[in-house]
Amino acid sequence: MRIQLNYDLLAQNTFRMKVSCACYVEYENVKELVGLNFDRLPQPLLHIGAGSNLLFTGDFPGTVLHSNIEFIKYIDMGLEEVPVIVGAGVVWDHFVAETCRHGLWGAENLSLIPGEVGAAAVQNIGAYGVEVGDIVSGVVCFDLRERKKVKLTQEECRYGYRDSLFKQPENKGRYIVTSVLFRLTRKHSPKLEYKGVRDALGGVEPQTPQEVREAIIRIRREKLPDPEEIGSAGSFFKNPVVSREQFARISPDGSAPHYDLPDGTVKVPAAWLIDRCGFKGAVEGGAAVYERQPLVIVNASGTASPQEVLALEQRIINGVQERFGVTLHPEVEHI
Repeated sequence: MRIQLNYDLLAQNTFRMKVSCACYVEYENVKELVGLNFDRLPQPLLHIGAGSNLLFTGDFPGTVLHSNIEFIKYIDMGLEEVPVIVGAGVVWDHFVAETCRHGLWGAENLSLIPGEVGAAAVQNIGAYGVEVGDIVSGVVCFDLRERKKVKLTQEECRYGYRDSLFKQPENKGRYIVTSVLFRLTRKHSPKLEYKGVRDALGGVEPQTPQEVREAIIRIRREKLPDPEEIGSAGSFFKNPVVSREQFARISPDGSAPHYDLPDGTVKVPAAWLIDRCGFKGAVEGGAAVYERQPLVIVNASGTASPQEVLALEQRIINGVQERFGVTLHPEVEHI
């Protein structure tokens, strides 16, 4: 276990904000986690993964915890539905790559999303018609309130769009995910609802999850910045869900890209709204809207301050509200 005081968090957030925390704890296994004297650590406590969906708005006054629990265990590879237990500290895309090599369907549309497995289960990451909650069977956690290990079913995790039990205000910071149980399948089951995915596959039906993974990687590399090259937290805003009447006001001829949801509402791409407001490439100090994908705010200078990112975020929210009457909400968690 590693415990350090006054720790520089630059390498622990993909936005590359130059911030620090009072204490940083990195543990290797559940025994080390359970053995911590949490009451003696600087408060509050914050558990992070790779810091890929966070915006630190300043120095953190408490303790940042990080998991190095790294294992992937296949319960029975002979089954058609294969259960897989994965440690919370495993890099998400390493897990996806391995499942695709084994010919297991389910996670391939979530390829190249930055972050770690534990945080993926908390955030309910999603892309190209798939959310991680779709393939989660259960989550093992350490409950900080009760100071004991608990197992939660997929239903108990209460997954929604970029939401889960773990993100509810009453549970904020309560649960530390230590491992996740996934259910994957050998049954040929590509998810090709998104036209961009079908186009990337050249209109050919994929025979393996690896083929879908490679297509997703091509799409993401074309549109999104490489966090190794330029700081960002990926998609900054959630796609808003509006009523059909409101969508008619946004796009009277119905030509705007949209997704009709089963409950009669309509999901509109935030990127389209932001682009129509002229924000692509907009700059605020060292922060900027990514020129290839207006849904992403980047640390363009490498030295952008949290205040510059927040100012650009607010400009975008105000602009979209004024033009379309839609309030955007950040997907990125502000700390």
